Amino acid sequence: MPGHRVTFRAASDRSLLIRLGESIDLDTHRRVLRLLRTLEAHPVEGMIDLHPAYASILVVFDPVRQDPGGLQAALRIRLAESEAVELAPPRLIEIPVCYGGEYGPDLDAVARFHRIQAERVIELHSRPVYTVYFLGFAPGFAYLGGLPEEIATPRLDVPRARVPAGSVGIAGSQTGVYPFATPGGWRLIGRTPLRMFDPNRASRMSLLETGDQVRFLSIGPEEFAAIERQAQ
Repeated sequence: MPGHRVTFRAASDRSLLIRLGESIDLDTHRRVLRLLRTLEAHPVEGMIDLHPAYASILVVFDPVRQDPGGLQAALRIRLAESEAVELAPPRLIEIPVCYGGEYGPDLDAVARFHRIQAERVIELHSRPVYTVYFLGFAPGFAYLGGLPEEIATPRLDVPRARVPAGSVGIAGSQTGVYPFATPGGWRLIGRTPLRMFDPNRASRMSLLETGDQVRFLSIGPEEFAAIERQAQ
């Protein structure tokens, strides 16, 4: 992978971390995605699971079936093969969001932090097309890149004990949607009526997958209720 420093590091006795870059950007994301797709299509002997992140992939392996040296050698071959991979056009998923009020209790605080109106926060948040860099924290929780710097906001000093499912939050330069009711420290600016993770869904349990693109659509409470009823 010319021009990019790739490192391999043992993360445990059964996992190896492949770092493909040092920054959060789309070029690094595409390198991660190409290697991920290559390993999904052509698994390495002993490989058990893959955990992509912003600039790396954690490879979990069976130490009985594969030793670290052999695994790294095989992964280097897949890494070279991944350079020729043509990525499919990303899916674009539109997520309706009711901003503010009971749905987004931190919207006004985010607006005050940046000395702008709440309507401007909504406009800025719903304007970009975001990229799903990876899923983590909880099943179906997608880390989205592309949040405008004008509304990048620190996490809460004290996390909430319970964040409602579907809550849309901001943490630093990231945004995301809570798939379940869980504790959390992200600034909540809205909520979606869509189910982000459903184990009973026939095709994909998670609404979003690594590599997808996301656009948020601002809706009102009545539309929120109507979509929520349809989703039940």
